[in-house]
Amino acid sequence: RDPSVPGSSPISGSSAGSLSFFSQMAHCVTLVQLSISCDHLIDKDIGSKSDPLCVLLQDVGGGSWAELGRTERVRNCSSPEFSKTLQLEYHFETVQKLRFGIYDIDNKTPELGDDDFLGGAECSLGQIVSSQIITLPLMLKPGKPAGRGTITVSAQEMKDSRIVTMEVEARNLDKKDFLGKSDPFLEFFHPWDWMERGRRDSPGVIKNNLNPTWKRFSVPLQHFCGGDPSTPIQVRCSDYDSDGSHDLIGTFYTSLAQLQAVPAEFECIHPEKQQKKKSYKNSGTVRVKICQVETQYSFLDYVMGGCQINFTVGIDFTGSNGDPSSPDSLHYLSPTGVNEYLTALWSVGSVIQDYDSDKLFPAFGFGAQVPPDWQVSHEFALNFNPSNPYCTGIQGIVDAYRQALPQVRLYGPTNFAPIINHVAGLATQAAHQKTASQYFVLLLLTDGAVTDVEATCEAVVRASHLPMSVIIVGVGGADFEAMEQLDADGGPLRARSGEAAARDIVQFVPYRRFQNAPRETLAQTVLAEVPMQLVSYFKAQGWAPFKPLPPPAKSPAQAPQA
Repeated sequence: RDPSVPGSSPISGSSAGSLSFFSQMAHCVTLVQLSISCDHLIDKDIGSKSDPLCVLLQDVGGGSWAELGRTERVRNCSSPEFSKTLQLEYHFETVQKLRFGIYDIDNKTPELGDDDFLGGAECSLGQIVSSQIITLPLMLKPGKPAGRGTITVSAQEMKDSRIVTMEVEARNLDKKDFLGKSDPFLEFFHPWDWMERGRRDSPGVIKNNLNPTWKRFSVPLQHFCGGDPSTPIQVRCSDYDSDGSHDLIGTFYTSLAQLQAVPAEFECIHPEKQQKKKSYKNSGTVRVKICQVETQYSFLDYVMGGCQINFTVGIDFTGSNGDPSSPDSLHYLSPTGVNEYLTALWSVGSVIQDYDSDKLFPAFGFGAQVPPDWQVSHEFALNFNPSNPYCTGIQGIVDAYRQALPQVRLYGPTNFAPIINHVAGLATQAAHQKTASQYFVLLLLTDGAVTDVEATCEAVVRASHLPMSVIIVGVGGADFEAMEQLDADGGPLRARSGEAAARDIVQFVPYRRFQNAPRETLAQTVLAEVPMQLVSYFKAQGWAPFKPLPPPAKSPAQAPQA
């Protein structure tokens, strides 16, 4: 914070700092606002129409629902368009079940038990954002429609997606170090408080240089100037010291509007030097070479723009799983009809399925001898229909798995490359369209370390250039060290040729780490990186959301008064 500007806060001018900022922002909760309308509500009032209000609740587990908000009451109306939008946090990696209840309000008490219920509907937030707008029939109770009543819900992400991208250089800066030149860095301050995030001064430092050119950096427009190009901004150029006692070289005041008039040049003024020396001109100049305001698209921008997430499953049928008829086998179906494979499948698939409109998912097995010729296959259709390996919904994959289990012979080895290459082929076709319309997520469920390590590394490196992510869930208690290598959290994965992966697209987790945790915990962990992977791919290609984004939702001032 700069004492010369009351309440000011710094925005780091470092490239690495801005990247750190965005990586943190990628994991922030996104706020979504829902706009709600109804049609053909039943009438409960004698001699007039109902006075409806909508209540939004979210499933919090254990059969309990928590109220998130209510719209206003609209008087005497059977087809209301509620002015008040309802806000809630959006998490891609969880299934957020919502319930909408419509009530006829005839008194001033907040309790709803004494108000007439006009119908309700349930869906997930994922279904709403992937459809962008959804219309559901209102039900008085399961199987009993509320006449012809319907509810329509549309979603909009609450954010300003614009960013400021700048490239700046300086000339003839003052020498501040006794034994060398200055180590200059820049900071930008606006005159109000905000929570610092990802600030890093040192990565933006240019060592021993009085004529530096800083790397291009980006900052969210809202945090840079509150979205107002005329907001005053103070720019400070300082000499970096490792103990934090940075020496001011010079400062100047500007605004985004002035910075955009490139090339824009400013004199760095040191206030004390200016007061002491009548001949003082400046302590160097700062020149803005590039200052652009661009749109930074989010995961929801792409999903609500029509991007389909195509889900594919590969299941390990190698002999190391054990005889499926034995209770010791990882493929053994318990009396309730489940095992670790199915639990992991349900956990991840229940989230992903909301983002695929046709709910048709290809499912494959690998590492088994398959009828009728009993040749080992590392890519057989789970439904034994290679021309149409699609299963309807997650339940369809479960049914195909249960039917395939007694028909194949578990064998080996554990080869991932064939299925990865299969999905990569589909992703390649989608990429040729040069639109952000499709993204592919492959879920591999396996009991052991991969055998074809080199081929799998090659396949992942190739897939890293495609709209694709790979999730590997290790079931059982085997040593999964080779899987950690594919995850590449310690550095980029490389093929035998030395080529590095363009992106980190693999996420591996051992199932037993989550065995005693709620089912949604596994999904939260393995799916947490998918939104960032999707955005990073489409951003690298320069592809905007597939469909035009909707106009901003009506504000209460614009909406008709009830």
